Amino acid sequence: MRSTRRVTTLFAAVLLCANVGAAAASPDGLPRPGSDGAGDSYFPLSGNGGYDVAEYDLDIGYVPSSKELTGQAKISAKATQSLSSFNLDLHKLTVDAVKVNGVPAKFSRTGDELTVTPRLPLWKGLPFTAEITYHGVPEALENPRSGPGGWRFSESGGAFVQGEPLSASTWFPANDTPRDKAAFQLAVTVPSEWTVVASGRETGTRTSPRGTTYLWSQRTPAAPYLVTVAIDKWKIVRGKIGDGVPTVHAFQPDSDDAENQRIVDDLPSIIGFFSEQFGPYPVDSAGGIFLRGSESNHSLETIGRPIYSSGGRETIIHETAHQWFGDAVSVGGWKDICLNECLATYAQWIFPSGDPDSNIDRYYDFKLGQYDRFIGWDDPADKLYDMGRENLFRAVYDKGPLAIHALRRTVGDDTFFQLLKTWVAEHRDGTATTQDFQRLAERLSHKNLQPFFDAWFYHVGRPAEEFLHPKA
Repeated sequence: MRSTRRVTTLFAAVLLCANVGAAAASPDGLPRPGSDGAGDSYFPLSGNGGYDVAEYDLDIGYVPSSKELTGQAKISAKATQSLSSFNLDLHKLTVDAVKVNGVPAKFSRTGDELTVTPRLPLWKGLPFTAEITYHGVPEALENPRSGPGGWRFSESGGAFVQGEPLSASTWFPANDTPRDKAAFQLAVTVPSEWTVVASGRETGTRTSPRGTTYLWSQRTPAAPYLVTVAIDKWKIVRGKIGDGVPTVHAFQPDSDDAENQRIVDDLPSIIGFFSEQFGPYPVDSAGGIFLRGSESNHSLETIGRPIYSSGGRETIIHETAHQWFGDAVSVGGWKDICLNECLATYAQWIFPSGDPDSNIDRYYDFKLGQYDRFIGWDDPADKLYDMGRENLFRAVYDKGPLAIHALRRTVGDDTFFQLLKTWVAEHRDGTATTQDFQRLAERLSHKNLQPFFDAWFYHVGRPAEEFLHPKA
């Protein structure tokens, strides 16, 4: 979804939906329920069908002492089929009321599926709004191999949101699939001794008897799992990079100021280098949220402002690369996870090390030897495409960058870097598949790459020498 899409006023939506006679002649036929999944083979109930979200407007309150979250979500969307009902993903939290186009609507719950039945049908091609009021103590989801995901509690008493592939439904009702990107408006109210950092750009604060409300606006379309909120007593460092993109870095209150400044000073050069290699920085904000290592078992990209369990430079390089590969261009399905992780890991390989004697081909041979000796090639779980839900993150960090470098040697440097830039330019703010990546590589290189992709991505077994050490 593109951020340029317009949402009409609530009055217009109600008026159009009321025009039942004209809509009944639609070739789509009678309204029917939207699907309770978005079609992902690994997570069949993640996301939903029948509509396309343009924007989430989230107004939430959080009390760290009780861990109680209250929320009101206003979702602006367009029906992609005529709907008698539609679903949203929401994990555990209690729903208090639902309105569709300003009119109270019926709703029911089955597991993490919230089914909404509006008073009047929603007709294909017309915009609508849904407002959901909810509350509860958030509970994290368990993600395959990556641990708890979603709303999590920090040692300080605060909270943060982090998770892949699933996260969003733990704190707001969502179409929780990368296939439905949207803009976000966030208003987060906390007791005044706490501070909120979130995805997007800061747009202000306001105070009330409830505490302080922090306002953030994420205009770059984002998959719901990539949007974050982090509540703590942060040290915040603000700045700008490039052509004025604002940066916000949030550090723990007892963190080392000198180390914090090193991280802040490093980011412009990292983004600058990747902008030369992959195309312009694709997000409207930048920075990072830095936790204690014991609070999060891993670092993870969230759009514009990754969450880090450490401030190691290699980790920051990797998560920054995800702003192009994973955030700007998201996976068409989770079986395509290599498009995120293989490319972001390879970005670490190509980032200048400062060593004049470094050689990426020698490094490739070294890593290839390690893979031969310590991992091996014959486990079906080590495929780079359609590896199985439980194996999403198994081979992409080791075998993945080997495959990407072999592809570079196959097509040549000029074509390879043209491929990366074109990939982002053609799919920015959308999703794409491994087959899309293969087709683009073939188009730009004028080569049949099916045997190469079979050897490295689609099959297991040690690739033949012609694919391990190809000559461009």
